[in-house]
Amino acid sequence: MDRNRKWEPGFGAVLLILMSHVTSALEVPLDPKVLEGLPQPPTITLQSPKDYIFDPRENIVIHCEAKGKPQPSFLWTRNGTHFDMEKDSKVLMKPGSGTLVIDISGEKAEAYEGTYQCAAHNEHGTALSNNIVIRQSRSPLWSKERNEAIVVQMGVSLVLQCRPPAGLPPPVIFWMDNNFQKLPLDKRVSQALNGDLYFSNVLPEDTRSDYICYARFPHTQTIQQKQPISVNVLNMETMNETLAAFYNVTDFYSDSPEGERRPGFMLPLGPSSTKMVLRGETLELECIAEGLPTPDISWQKEGGELPSSRMSYHNFKKTLKISDVNEADGGNYRCTATNKLGSADHIIKVTVKAAPFWISAPRNLILAPNETGILTCRVNGEPKPNVHWFVNGVPMDNAPEDRSRKVEDDTVILSSVQTGSSAVYQCNASNEFGYLMANAFVSVLAEPPRVLTPSNQVYKVITNNPALLHCASFGSPIPTITWFKDSQISIKNGDPYVIHENGTLEINVAQPLNSGKYTCIATNNLGIKENHVSLEVKEPTRILKQPEYKVVQRGMSAVFECKVKHDPSLIPTVIWLKDKGELPDDERFEVDTDSLTIKDIRDDDEGTYTCIMNTTLDQDSASAMLTVVEKPDPPTDLELTDQTERSVQLTWTPGDEHNSLTQNFLVQYEDLLHQPGVWINLTEVAGTSTTAQLQLSPYVYYSFRVLARNEVGYSGPSEPSSQYRTNPAAPDENPSDVQGVGTEPNNLVISWTPLTGFQSNGPGLEYKVLWKQKDVDEEWSSKSVANLSRFVVSGTPTYVPYEFKVQAFNDYGSGPDAEVVVGYSGEDVPLSAPDSVQVMVQNSTLAEVHWEPVSSPSVQGKLQGYKVYYRRLRGLHETQEQADQQEQVLTFSGNRSEGRLPGLQPYSVYNLFVKVLNNKGEGPSSLNTTFETPEGVPGPPSFLNVVNFGLDSLTLEWGPPMNNNGRLAGYTLIYQAVNNTGELGPGKVMTLQANKTTVTLDSLDSSMLYKLYLSARTIKGSGPNVSEEASTVMETTVPNRQVDIATQGWFIGLMCAIALLILVLLIVCFIKRNKGGKYPVKEKEDAHQDPEIQPMKEDDGTFGEYSDTEDHKPLKGSRTPSNGTVRRDESDDSLVDYGEGGDGQFNEDGSFIGQYSGKKEKDTHEGNESSEAPSPVNAMNSFV
Repeated sequence: MDRNRKWEPGFGAVLLILMSHVTSALEVPLDPKVLEGLPQPPTITLQSPKDYIFDPRENIVIHCEAKGKPQPSFLWTRNGTHFDMEKDSKVLMKPGSGTLVIDISGEKAEAYEGTYQCAAHNEHGTALSNNIVIRQSRSPLWSKERNEAIVVQMGVSLVLQCRPPAGLPPPVIFWMDNNFQKLPLDKRVSQALNGDLYFSNVLPEDTRSDYICYARFPHTQTIQQKQPISVNVLNMETMNETLAAFYNVTDFYSDSPEGERRPGFMLPLGPSSTKMVLRGETLELECIAEGLPTPDISWQKEGGELPSSRMSYHNFKKTLKISDVNEADGGNYRCTATNKLGSADHIIKVTVKAAPFWISAPRNLILAPNETGILTCRVNGEPKPNVHWFVNGVPMDNAPEDRSRKVEDDTVILSSVQTGSSAVYQCNASNEFGYLMANAFVSVLAEPPRVLTPSNQVYKVITNNPALLHCASFGSPIPTITWFKDSQISIKNGDPYVIHENGTLEINVAQPLNSGKYTCIATNNLGIKENHVSLEVKEPTRILKQPEYKVVQRGMSAVFECKVKHDPSLIPTVIWLKDKGELPDDERFEVDTDSLTIKDIRDDDEGTYTCIMNTTLDQDSASAMLTVVEKPDPPTDLELTDQTERSVQLTWTPGDEHNSLTQNFLVQYEDLLHQPGVWINLTEVAGTSTTAQLQLSPYVYYSFRVLARNEVGYSGPSEPSSQYRTNPAAPDENPSDVQGVGTEPNNLVISWTPLTGFQSNGPGLEYKVLWKQKDVDEEWSSKSVANLSRFVVSGTPTYVPYEFKVQAFNDYGSGPDAEVVVGYSGEDVPLSAPDSVQVMVQNSTLAEVHWEPVSSPSVQGKLQGYKVYYRRLRGLHETQEQADQQEQVLTFSGNRSEGRLPGLQPYSVYNLFVKVLNNKGEGPSSLNTTFETPEGVPGPPSFLNVVNFGLDSLTLEWGPPMNNNGRLAGYTLIYQAVNNTGELGPGKVMTLQANKTTVTLDSLDSSMLYKLYLSARTIKGSGPNVSEEASTVMETTVPNRQVDIATQGWFIGLMCAIALLILVLLIVCFIKRNKGGKYPVKEKEDAHQDPEIQPMKEDDGTFGEYSDTEDHKPLKGSRTPSNGTVRRDESDDSLVDYGEGGDGQFNEDGSFIGQYSGKKEKDTHEGNESSEAPSPVNAMNSFV
């Protein structure tokens, strides 16, 4: 085909249109159920590699497998001509395939070398295999040669050539000695890629006679050995002495080296070289340099960077390898050899060529009749490959003419194909470095749609993840796929849906609302097929409570929580990992549904623990570290250095910190002389230090130990250090806490805290006590004592100041000058009493006392203050003293001359006296003084009760105050109504006489709660009040019971007599009660108001229950019953209460209205009502 042919516009337009169609070309499905009964041209499925090197000891097996419908038959060519297998009994073809098995036993294997090609054929076309080159592996022997000994001067470079025989494939080279030990290689001695052994400079130790090159041939697994090479390295002195002896040596290297020299290249030679590599292969660049000292090799690419991800150094950086070479790897590579004398460079020019490689290989096509398809064979290479087309194994130029077929370079256009035009097309692309060949069949079929995806499949995905609903189909022409949701909603391409070319419906971000039933429909001109699938969108699995970092002490427990939220339909399984591996098989590890517990933690439990929550659709994981800590190990290796009389340096080695930094070290000491077995803290140093400068005391036998502390706690103590003794010395300090206090009027007790044995600084510790009277011109008195902590000075005046001090001394001298302390001798009780005691009354509860202070000498000690004793004798309104009044005492500290007496009782007579006070006791009493307190406000009334509840009245009763605090002037009563919302009405005030203890409040509202406040008053005003709450009773109507016996004469006469008798009794009673302007019956009723009122029952004439329909809840203090009614049948008030009684009453018309019975006390058999207080109503209420 003409490479220079120009692109025709018309053809290009057609090609673009066809290209758009090819993108949806249908490949033959792999489902055996679909292939059943479906015609298919051959397809090569297995073939041997293009270059096949066989082992002559084994059979030759050349693979060729193919599929097709009907089953293909196979033919072979060798070296371009037909290979007739039937003529050679050594050649067999496997049944059902084209694979050849050649038995070469007893035959010359070379006879079967050549280029083979397999052809698979059926009625729909022919497919070809690659050209398979068959070659026999070879491992030839080394040519016989005699290696002369090599004598070389020390320091020069040397090359030992291997030159192995050519093999197929090439052998692997290595150098060993006679003992089959590999020769050591290093920067100075290295093996090149061609197998030669290079010495950058030789040393005397390189002298040996067994440098042997070995060649291993991989296919035959044979090893060939070169004759040993002997090398003798001489230094310059030896060289001069034995020159004559080696005169006849064939190989003698003496380049007259002058010791050290600059680098030079041994391989490759010259300043530059070239290298060609094929695309995709591995580039190997090599530079071996000589010099003394041995040079170092470095690499760089001119004008670019080395590909770090694909490059590696070998042979001590003398070889640079770059894998998977591409065009960008071409260019100049510089290797540089450097030693201390200089450097040398070599440039390797790399050219990258390429055997043909695929850009787009042709694909199988299935076309319907009259459809158009395109086969493309796009390749690249360097140089550019030539593309040739074949059809059914025949070059396109030699194939029968087909007007529907058109070839343009790498493209074949098939237009309006017809049934029976199926064929296999081959594309062959080649250049000087290789070739590519591909088969692609074109099958012309007419098939109705088939949906290959199983029906009623349920897809489950996690929210916010993509969902893929498959609708794999087959048909010719290619079916058109449409999707519906819930059998109604047509799905179009667009957010959130994507319909792929293969029919798969993708939901980019699935949400719960996307759940449902989906239907895919495959359609072509031969039919229609539908398939139903379902989508369930699940909630994601999320770890809500993640495990947290734990720092746990060894032996304790750790709990890692891992609480998960998941879709209810998915059952999660929890997996715990330690350091990405399984948990140890140990009962200490307890896995629960949402936690991991590790008990009795050990050091090896430390690590990273990961909780993985798995469901069938997703998983979530979280990790946390466990750090095991423990108290640090004790320090070790204690050592004392820089020893002096008063100091020493202590050093130590810290122990294991156990994952918790040491915060500080504690240094302790044991005083083996004074306190053996007792360890005392001496000092602390920072955790980063391992030394401590210790300040010491004299006369101590020291032993030291160290403890380390971290966050967990203190370590155990270290082993004690060696003993360190300090020499005795005079005391450095005197006793502390020196005090002087008299215990008797004529002594002074001097006390102190003695020094410890550690503080004594030496043997023979004693104390010198010195004292003298202060402000008196006299000498110090002194006394030395031992083993004491107090000294008593006798015969002192009473309570005078003394100066004293205590000094320590031992056998080696006295301590420092002692500090002077002042104290007083003993005290005695005061001698005199305060004079001129006067009382000034401030008000009814407060008085001021004044006195003349006593003189200082009479106190006979330290003045502590004055005590005032006082007692209430009686009230001013009382004539006799009250014997039970307790005496009260107030103490006024310091040198005072007055004080206040609070809390006095008004209107009373008091008596008091005053005493002076020191540490020894109280002095004599002053003269008694009497005073009176004026009137004050009274206390609250002792009680306030509501004793009678009426419809419009309340009767109150109270008691006088417990303390009148003066002459009682009367009482003040305030009462206020409280409405249903709890609001108080206006207050009404009543002023009552002092001799009155009861009152009746009239004209009140019925069924109303009232708040009552009562206070007593004197001329000073009203005192505190007492309060009470009470409610008036509800107004009720008692129904009359009419008894229809008025027509009976005897009954009428009897009733008239009874009514007349009752009327007379009432008149007499009313006259008696109304004496003095009072209404006795009404007063009686108010005092005994009935808590319940019951209407009469219609059936038996007794009183039934009557209750208000509203829930009247009385406030605190109310005497109203809980149901807000009054029971009339329980009234204790009747005519009998007033001395007379009757059995019945009549209205003005003479009819009978009821029957009353009055009782002074309720019978015991009325137990169910005994808890209700009786409250008789006004007897007049019984008349209607």
